[in-house]
Amino acid sequence: MRFLVAFWAVLFAISVHAGPTDGSDEAPRVGNDFGLLTRISDVGNRISNVGSRIGDVGSRITDVGTQVGATVGATASSLVSSALGFLGVPYRRGGTSAETGFDCSGFVRSIYQQTAGLLLPRSAAQQAAATQRIDKAELKPGDLVFFNTMRRAFSHVGIYVGNGKFIHAPKPGAEVRVEDLGLAYWAKRFDGARRVQEAAPAPAAADATAAP
Repeated sequence: MRFLVAFWAVLFAISVHAGPTDGSDEAPRVGNDFGLLTRISDVGNRISNVGSRIGDVGSRITDVGTQVGATVGATASSLVSSALGFLGVPYRRGGTSAETGFDCSGFVRSIYQQTAGLLLPRSAAQQAAATQRIDKAELKPGDLVFFNTMRRAFSHVGIYVGNGKFIHAPKPGAEVRVEDLGLAYWAKRFDGARRVQEAAPAPAAADATAAP
């Protein structure tokens, strides 16, 4: 009888201690979970801040792109306007000024030097080699158009003015004029389009370029 009483007393003591022990384990676990959630929240806030900064950088890039586009557009407009200002100037082989007359590459070189401050090489072939090749469909005002008019590549050059037209110094006895790229003569001899970059190369040795 005493043995049974003692046995039940031991079981009761174990059960009494078991309750608080389980409860005391639960409190730290909840606390740890709460701390983890706080850290996750902090990380989320930081990611959000980074996203906002990226958005700001994107906006700035867009603004810069808009400004660059506006500058390029203004430069192209100035180039075309300047070129059109020389309509009627007579062709002269080796000529590089309105006073003496222009040949094709001399005309292009003079326009870019006076309007954009860029010094292109002297001959049409050299100008083609020193500029960026573009597709004909990408032509914009101010770009260069080249032709094979003397049975050799890039023997003639003009400045694209838009709407499928270009301005150039054509040949002896003619004057600076605007012509259509779609005309059979020019379409058959079209030799490619080029775009002048901001940093033009140093000019090569003088090399007058003949026209058709």
